[in-house]
Amino acid sequence: MSSNSRMWRAAALALALLVPLAPAPFDAAQAAGPKRAALSAQDKADIARAEDYLNGVTTLKARFLQISANGGQAEGSAYLSRPGRMRLQYDPPSPMLVVADGTFLIIYDKELGEPSYLPLDSTPAGILVRDNVKLDGKDVIVTKVLRLPGVLNISMVEADDVGQGELTLVFSEAPFALRQWRVVDAQGSTTTVSLYEAQNGLKLDPKLFEFKNPNFTKPTLHNG
Repeated sequence: MSSNSRMWRAAALALALLVPLAPAPFDAAQAAGPKRAALSAQDKADIARAEDYLNGVTTLKARFLQISANGGQAEGSAYLSRPGRMRLQYDPPSPMLVVADGTFLIIYDKELGEPSYLPLDSTPAGILVRDNVKLDGKDVIVTKVLRLPGVLNISMVEADDVGQGELTLVFSEAPFALRQWRVVDAQGSTTTVSLYEAQNGLKLDPKLFEFKNPNFTKPTLHNG
C-alpha cells in the first residue's frame, strides 16, 4: 500500500470509517490533476458557512452509527476538542480505537495489537480539526456542493491524490450542524456515518485524547 493510500485510509478511520482502501486504477484524467468544481456565489457562501460552523466548534460529544458498503453496522462515541484532538471509541465487539492527540493520528486495533501512528496534518481528519478549517484550499478540493430540502452536502477530495476517495460532509439546515459524512473509496464503495445526541461546548477530560499503548510496560526495577 502506498503512503498516500495509507494516509487516506487513516483519515477514513479517523472519521469513524473502516473501509480498507486499495490503490485506485490508473486514470489519465485523474493523473492530469484534481478538478476543482466551478463554484457559484451560492456554493462559495455555503462553503464559508460550513467552515464558520466547524471553526466555531470547540468541543463536541456525540454518538455515531456507521454503515459500511456491505451493510455492516457499528456504533460508538465520538469526542472532539479543537484544535487537533479527537477520539472515536467503538462499542464492543469492534476492536477499533482512533485517537488524534494534536500531533499524531493513532489507530489501534486490539486484535492486531500494535498501534499505527501517522502525522495528523497529513490526513483530511487533520484538516477538520486544525485551528483554521479550510474545506476548499491547498489540502482539499471541493468537487461538488449539493443543496437538498433542509440539507447541505459538500463533497471534497484530497488535493495530492484525488483517486483515493471522496469525502462528503452533510449539514442540516435548521439548526445548521454537521449530521453525517460519507466516504466513497477508490473502488466506489460507500460508507456512511451519522451523528446523533450531539452536544457542543462541553468540558471534556484531556485524558480522552491521550493514547497509552497497552502493550508497553515499564521494566521492573530491582533493588540490590
